Amino acid sequence: MFLSLKIATRYLKSKKTHNAVNIITIIATLGVMVTTAALIVVLSVYNGFHDLIEDKLAKLDPPVAIAPVEGKTIAGADSLVDVIAGVEGVELAMPVLEDQALAVFADFQMPLRVKGVPDDYHRLTAIDSVIVDGEAVFRDDVSSYAIVGVGPAVQLNVRPGGIRMLQFYVPERQAEVNLANPVDAFYNDSLFVSGIFQVQQNAYDNDLIYVPLDFARNLYDYDDEASQIEVKLAPGADEAAVMKRIEDVVGSGFTVKNRLMQQAESFRLVNIEKWMTFLLLAFILLIATFNVLSTLSLLIIEKDKRIATLRSLGASKRQVKNIFVAEGWLITLVGAIAGIVLGLVLCLCQQHFGWLKLNADASQVLVPAYPVTVVWTDVLVVLAFVIVIALLTGVVTAWTMRRRLNSATINKTS
Repeated sequence: MFLSLKIATRYLKSKKTHNAVNIITIIATLGVMVTTAALIVVLSVYNGFHDLIEDKLAKLDPPVAIAPVEGKTIAGADSLVDVIAGVEGVELAMPVLEDQALAVFADFQMPLRVKGVPDDYHRLTAIDSVIVDGEAVFRDDVSSYAIVGVGPAVQLNVRPGGIRMLQFYVPERQAEVNLANPVDAFYNDSLFVSGIFQVQQNAYDNDLIYVPLDFARNLYDYDDEASQIEVKLAPGADEAAVMKRIEDVVGSGFTVKNRLMQQAESFRLVNIEKWMTFLLLAFILLIATFNVLSTLSLLIIEKDKRIATLRSLGASKRQVKNIFVAEGWLITLVGAIAGIVLGLVLCLCQQHFGWLKLNADASQVLVPAYPVTVVWTDVLVVLAFVIVIALLTGVVTAWTMRRRLNSATINKTS
């Protein structure tokens, strides 16, 4: 096999008798190289968007969230918080209460989600880093405040620092509806607005308002219930190990989720798009290998006399066949390695210089240029796929060469 590889390498580097064979060989190699580079770049761009989403969600999503398997709330949540706070690897645990409400401000109104959180919620999330107007304050010596998403702020025409209060209306949980006066079945309360936040994620910006936890409990007629308990991990703590300890403490009646699990739908869509694009480009790469097969077919025809010489010198059919199988491998692997190097160079340049810009107003997007993150497992997946393609090319070449050698033997005999 070493001799066959050496001869194949010489055939690849040597100038062919017919110039068309040289051109087709170059085209075949470039086809594999460009498609492989495209695979690396596209997968890295999707990884960049994945990390971008994760970074933005990390601003408001807790590292770990505990929610009930059944029902809307956790009874005795404050006591359970104390238990969870004592788990090894947990730095902080807080109860939160989230439900629906109708918000009314002046002549504007909209249904939205109200999330009640402790006053020191900034210790668990980076809510103070996403404030675009006002400040992240839930309480001071004067009053209590709400922090409003940019969507409700625009639709309700509300701004921080105003003298008008934002009103909330919710159905009373235990009240009977009086058909003569159905308004009595609703409870309402109001807050001033201290700040407006924007994460540039629809799940948060469009319909979410943060309020003090005691205000939310009073609004929804709860005592110590919570819709979920949010946890911050201690520095250096192993997430999987801490989640396992929390699961052991809270029991089977609760789900314990990290950030990826909390936003599974968002990340699932990105991953589906990523691997669907990979399949499309992989199919193009498969088509590009047809050029390799065409090159080998022309090379076999051109080397007919040399094949006859090798046979006369005692080379077996297997050795001759291995020469052209190795030739197919070399063309595919040279193109693949060059493509991987080219793809990595393009990705690293995009990371550092941001040459390729997003076709949008820079003030309206998260980042001005396409985000790129190289994941080495993706590089290995691409390389493994190319190796499989090279093996398939070798199988087809071996089959073609076997038929040609058998045909040559028959003609010689006759």
